[in-house]
Amino acid sequence: MHLIPPHRVAVLALEPVVGYDLTIPPTVLGAATRADGTPLYDVRVCGLEVAPIRAGAGFSLIPDHGVEALAEADTVIIPGTYIRQPRYEGTLPDDLAEALRTIRPGARIASICTGAFVLAAAGLLDGRPATTHWARAEMFRDLYPKVLLNEDLLFIDDGDIITSAGLAAGVDLCLHLIRRDFGSEVANRAARHCVVPPWRDGGQSQFIERVVPDEGSEGTAPTRAWALDQLDEEITLAALAAHAGMSVRTFSRRFKAETGQSPGTWLLQQRVRHACHLLETTSLSVDRVAESAGLGTAASLRHHLRTELGVSPLAYRKTFRAS
Repeated sequence: MHLIPPHRVAVLALEPVVGYDLTIPPTVLGAATRADGTPLYDVRVCGLEVAPIRAGAGFSLIPDHGVEALAEADTVIIPGTYIRQPRYEGTLPDDLAEALRTIRPGARIASICTGAFVLAAAGLLDGRPATTHWARAEMFRDLYPKVLLNEDLLFIDDGDIITSAGLAAGVDLCLHLIRRDFGSEVANRAARHCVVPPWRDGGQSQFIERVVPDEGSEGTAPTRAWALDQLDEEITLAALAAHAGMSVRTFSRRFKAETGQSPGTWLLQQRVRHACHLLETTSLSVDRVAESAGLGTAASLRHHLRTELGVSPLAYRKTFRAS
């Protein structure tokens, strides 16, 4: 049987690189394999030249590849970086601009954390939705006002360009790439290998400075787990609060403090994600998926999936269901 060659990925390390970000794509994408263990990605770390590259955490590394890896890549990933011109001046150094021009047409481009500053400086994000580390959002907006920045999300998939939030959100991005390329089964297997959740609830808003729940509180986690077990039923705010043994007001306040979302927003998100899981892993009709996720009708599912992800249920199933 003829096997499709591995998807080629170039990870461009720009000095001073965020070392943690740089290690994510080789680790997570490297864990994506066929059932027989055959790698699905050929991940190459490269620099503008093959020479030591300083990281921002007190060490240096030497990439195995130079800038020529960009021209051969199906996907190019730019990890977080402290590089001065894109980060503070809104421009690109000449050698970096020349390197980015070698990326072949049709290649997918992604960034982790402040790697989005590089994409923005190259003009690749103008008029497009993107995200970056929440703590750098104000600076990003000042430098790149044409970008439709949304720092509430862990990652944003805009087709050929995908951006992620800070640091560990790079794991979410890479798992999303695996799901998109090879389906949820492969992504879940890679997540288990890396000992990380295949999908994290909520967005960056849950990590922005916030009020910590009262010490000694049992929190809303047991109620969230309870709700996830009965998404096919009607679940009211009063029912959630009653399950937690709190007043509606107290429950809403603690829920927002713990998750960064209102109970209604969180519950709708879980229903949509459960519907996505069913579309990926079952042959249920769209009507049955909508019922099982508590979204009522196929029309409601189509509306919410279009709003959340920009695709129809059938298009989502075609893209993400493992063959």
